Amino acid sequence: MDAPTPPKTKRLWWAAIMAVAGIGLVFAMAGGALADNVVNDVTVGGTDTFAAPGSTSIGYKINTAAAGDPQAGCNASDGTPATVTLSVPAGVTASTTSLIFTACNVVQNVTFSSSTPGDYAIDVSTISDSGTGSYKNVADWTLHVTGAANTAPDVSVTGVSDGASYEAGSVPTAGCAVTDTEDGNSTFAATLSAVTGPLSAYGLGSQTASCSYTDGGGLSDSASATYSIVDTTNPVITFVSRTAANGNGWNNGNVIVNWSCSDSPGSGVVSASVSQTVTSEGENQSAAGTCTDHAGNTASDTQTGINIDRTNPLVSLIGGPANGGSYYFGSVPAAPTCTASDALSGLDGACSVSGYSAAVGSQTVTATATDLAANSASASASYTVLAWTLTGFYQPVDMNGVINTVKNGSTVPLKFEIFAGTTELTSTADVKSLAAQQIVCDAGANVDEIEVVATGGTSLRYDTSGGQFIYNWQTPKKAGNCYRVTMTTQDLSTLVAYFKLK
Repeated sequence: MDAPTPPKTKRLWWAAIMAVAGIGLVFAMAGGALADNVVNDVTVGGTDTFAAPGSTSIGYKINTAAAGDPQAGCNASDGTPATVTLSVPAGVTASTTSLIFTACNVVQNVTFSSSTPGDYAIDVSTISDSGTGSYKNVADWTLHVTGAANTAPDVSVTGVSDGASYEAGSVPTAGCAVTDTEDGNSTFAATLSAVTGPLSAYGLGSQTASCSYTDGGGLSDSASATYSIVDTTNPVITFVSRTAANGNGWNNGNVIVNWSCSDSPGSGVVSASVSQTVTSEGENQSAAGTCTDHAGNTASDTQTGINIDRTNPLVSLIGGPANGGSYYFGSVPAAPTCTASDALSGLDGACSVSGYSAAVGSQTVTATATDLAANSASASASYTVLAWTLTGFYQPVDMNGVINTVKNGSTVPLKFEIFAGTTELTSTADVKSLAAQQIVCDAGANVDEIEVVATGGTSLRYDTSGGQFIYNWQTPKKAGNCYRVTMTTQDLSTLVAYFKLK
């Protein structure tokens, strides 16, 4: 503490009771009258000192007077509390200026603060009591604030500059720098406003960094910087996939090409993926994809070498049976050949012919060709192969399921004719086979005996004088057995007769 200054001359002595509307104000008068004392921690008329800016806590209380006080005991505890009002000059703040006491020797603390050096008189201005108590003030003192006058701090924004533009994702960290002579320098993070503007939803637009600081002496300063967050960087486009071509490098349908889009850091892309579909026919076509971010920046990629052929090749039969034609067995035209072409992708090998047949029945011959894009085409001709007409066996053999009886070991003449339409065939080569097979005799079948037999062994010939084939069949030499004799021509037509040997 500094050396005490001369005591204050102001003293309050409460001596008389003044009753106004039942409320009395008691003063302790000079001349030795006894009264309760209002005191504090400071020596009577003394000082308390601190350096600006600063504060001090002073305790106030009421002491009970010695014997002889007109009101015995503690004047503040008789049901009429004592109110002590402090006088605090400008430049000093107090936590309270009104103290109410209901008992003696109970301390109430008051905090006095100041940031301005100087001497300040802290006095008790009034002591009131609605009763008959008397009080003496011995609590006036001087607050001595030392140090130079407080200067205002200087605040600036660091990291960002007012009016600058920064790329999204690369905005510097905004901070606050304080220069203060009395409190010392300091830094702290700036307060950032919300981003505003038409693209604020994507983090683009205007933003303000603000700094505000108040020093220990109550002086303040503030600063701000408003800047723009922009996105001038193109997004990234990445090829993902395309409809696969076949082993020849061709497609015969639409080709879909897909890309993915990304934009980090940045404003983000409008769509995470893009797709293009190539529908037209052609060789070495291309597809282009474009990614766009919310700021309007774009990136593109082109995929080439797309080959599309949707058109079937041209194919045709050369020669062979006519479509819708009919031919007797043995007169069917030779198998056709084929020809094919493809204007775009080209043929995947030569055309091929399948299905050709000269057998009796309905037939279809087909030529097929495939191009490099796997498109196929075919050309067909449907025709009919007619069977030969067989007549016989003539007499002496009976037909239509009749069983012919004949002596075993004899030779039976089987006579027949073969016609291809109206043309009679005379070559023994037209007969594919003549076969006799033992069968179970049918007891219920019609039976007829062969009256005429031939001589010699089994043989086949064409009798030009009679205009017929003759097959001399020498029967087995075993009586009681039954046989089925079948003559088959080259077109697989047959004549069948049944025999029983006796």
